[in-house]
Amino acid sequence: MSGFSTLLYKELLRFWKVAFQTVVAPVLTALLYLLIFSHVLEGRVEIYPGVGYTAFLIPGLAMMSLLQNAFANSSSSLIQSKVTGNIVFLLLTPLTPGATFLAYVLAATLRGITVCVGVVLGTMWLTQLPLVHPLWALAFAIGGGAILGALGLVAGLWADKFDQMAAFQNFIIVPLTFLSGVFYSIHSLPAFWQGISHLNPFFYMIDGFRFGFFGMSDVPPAKSLAIVAVCLVLLSAFTLHLIRTGYKLRH
Repeated sequence: MSGFSTLLYKELLRFWKVAFQTVVAPVLTALLYLLIFSHVLEGRVEIYPGVGYTAFLIPGLAMMSLLQNAFANSSSSLIQSKVTGNIVFLLLTPLTPGATFLAYVLAATLRGITVCVGVVLGTMWLTQLPLVHPLWALAFAIGGGAILGALGLVAGLWADKFDQMAAFQNFIIVPLTFLSGVFYSIHSLPAFWQGISHLNPFFYMIDGFRFGFFGMSDVPPAKSLAIVAVCLVLLSAFTLHLIRTGYKLRH
């Protein structure tokens, strides 16, 4: 088994061994959001013609869960290794920065997609959910998971203690995911806030993912996918640079 596959296997086991915490709990949280919001707003709000609010909400919640859990996977793994000191066993190996990056990001993406699938399957009994363009949905799921996996690595490298990591998650990741059109269409916002929403890359991930289900979106999916791809390339290059130079790892 190569170093890359060993690290990937270790990262997959790390979240799968505690699946009740890392998979089942976020699925349950998303279901609770859905039950509350759909109970209050179903029949009163119609975002897309012919699409009920409950159906509209499911892809947004699934993608939000995917993004948050992809970030949590890589960030928590790295900060735990730094705090406990076992990061030295990773640094002593001949793994290249690229292999290290890919193993962490791939594991984070797979955890996010696992939670996302769990949310969709767990809500199937509530309403019928079409899947008009599955490849579009898959592309945004992989792209979004990879971006948040890489962002989790950046946060894990930067943070020196769990308090800093919690601040990164609570003050950056959570607000960006909640204000990205999960619960509404940005067309329902005033012009100023619509402009602000377009600056949020998380909005394009969720809007494009939702397009895969309904074939309708706030912005063209090709534009969203291009923005997601650019963000992924830039963030990957930045993260690789940090790993290659040993930022807060070797010094």
